This record gives sequence, structure tokens and C-alpha cells, in this order.
Amino acid sequence: MGLSSVDLNLLIALDALLSERNVTRAAERTSVGQPAMSASLARLRKHFDDQLLVRQGRQLMPTPLAESLVGPVREALTAAEAVLVRSRAFDPRTDRAAFTIVAADYVTMVLLRPLFGAITDEAPYVRISVKPVEAGFADQLRRGEVDMVIVPTELTENRLAFPHTPLFTDRHVLVVDRDNPEVGDTVTADELAELRYVAFSGGSVLPIADTELERMGVHLSVEVTTQGFVVAPFLVAGTRLAGLTYARLAEPLAAAARLRIVECPLPLRTIHEALYWNPRHTGDLAHKWLRDRITSLAHELPR
Repeated sequence: MGLSSVDLNLLIALDALLSERNVTRAAERTSVGQPAMSASLARLRKHFDDQLLVRQGRQLMPTPLAESLVGPVREALTAAEAVLVRSRAFDPRTDRAAFTIVAADYVTMVLLRPLFGAITDEAPYVRISVKPVEAGFADQLRRGEVDMVIVPTELTENRLAFPHTPLFTDRHVLVVDRDNPEVGDTVTADELAELRYVAFSGGSVLPIADTELERMGVHLSVEVTTQGFVVAPFLVAGTRLAGLTYARLAEPLAAAARLRIVECPLPLRTIHEALYWNPRHTGDLAHKWLRDRITSLAHELPR
């Protein structure tokens, strides 16, 4: 059967169906109605003479043939997009584009907030949505649900097999209320272990500090947890609690939250934030423009 007799738009529907395993979500992902996606599934089943997705309980599960198609379909779409977007120019002053970036609120405050200010006039029709870092961020990037992911390389440990570029480094510091009588200008490792803490719980992603402390056999007394990096220092203010956070976040918040910054006595690793993207977007000029703007701003941050 030649390509001329096949509707290649079915590849887009097949990719969405194999990724989402749900007709409604696949329809939403491709911006079509559910009846249209159901019709595409029926055509695909006829074409392959296979059910592709079969219901098991409340879920649709892929058949062995469908499982074997996941990689080739993704590669085919990646190749097609590389050809089609290569010739398309992008002018941020006049063109419309929308991007979804996965990043912690800490990165949003330190890096993306300056980005938004910088591109407001430069790119008036570009829209950016920021999503929190969750355990499935690699799958979100692989399936094309998000455009970029900004996470520390220490969080991926080289397991995220996507193109990436380094952005900036940071280190852990201790923050306490400005008038906390229990903490001086310096603390020892023993004093650090005796303090009570506000801690970032990380949601479904284990914070880097937690893994580092566990490796050292240090167990902190945590009294308050939050899933936001940015809010944690404010919960320290006015209390005798302490918090471990990143220096680039603590420094601009110290005055507003009436905090003191104390160097951490433990040799916690420096973190290296990096920008990851799906290779299917490498040649997309709009995507490249935003990657370059993010990277440029990151390199302008104070050392």
C-alpha cells in the first residue's frame, strides 16, 4: 500500500492514542472532538487489522502490535516535523506561539520571572505556561505534553536522554528568622541537626537535599512541610524554625521575609540546573528562540 492511499494525519492520532491510552485525552491533545478521534481509532484498527487498544477494566491497554508501533510512530513524526518546521521563520514581534515549561517555583522565581519581564515587549503574542515538576516529567516531555523541562542534572543523574543545555548552578544555605536567638552567624553540623525545620516535601519528587542528608546519615527534625520552595522561607519568618534552601532564592527573599542567611556546615552538593527538550523540537525556530532567550538570561545571572 503506497503513502498516497493513506491519510498521514492518522499518524498524529495514533501517536496521541498510544501515548494517552484514552480517546478523550487523545482528542484534547490533538485539538479535535472525541467523535473524530473515535473515528480515527476505527480507521486505524481497520488499517492494521488489529484492535490496537483494548479495554481492561476502566483502562485501554495497547495490544502487542500497538506496543511495537510506539517507537516507529514517534520517530516518523519527529522526522516529519524536522522537515516541515525547518523552513518556517519565526518573528517574536509578530508571530504567535505557546509553550509549556516544567520547572520548580524556585526556578520560576529566579530565572523565568526575569524572562517574562524581558520578553513582554519583545514577543507580545508568545504565551508561556509553567507546570510543577512531577515524577512523570520525563514522560511528559517524551509524549510532547510539555515543550521544555528545567531540572537539576542531579535529579536526573544522566537518565534523561534528551538534548539539554546547562543554565546555572546553586548551593544550599540555611535560613532563620532575623531575630532567632538559637542561631548565630555560623552553625556546626551538630547544631544544624538540633534545629527544627520547615522543609520542602517535594510532592512526588524527592528533594536533592533529602537524598544528600540521607547519604550523610543526618536526620533533621521537620515540624512543617510545604510543596513550594518559594513559600518555605516565609514560613520560617517569625519563628524559631530553620530551613534549607537555595542561595539564589534566599538572597532576594531575605529582606522581604526578615531572614538571616547562614552558611550550611555540611558539604551538600552544588546543583546544576539544565534545560531539556524533546529532539523533535530542536529545529523548530520558535522553540529555539525561547531556548536561546532562557539560556542567555541564565548566563546573565550573578555568579
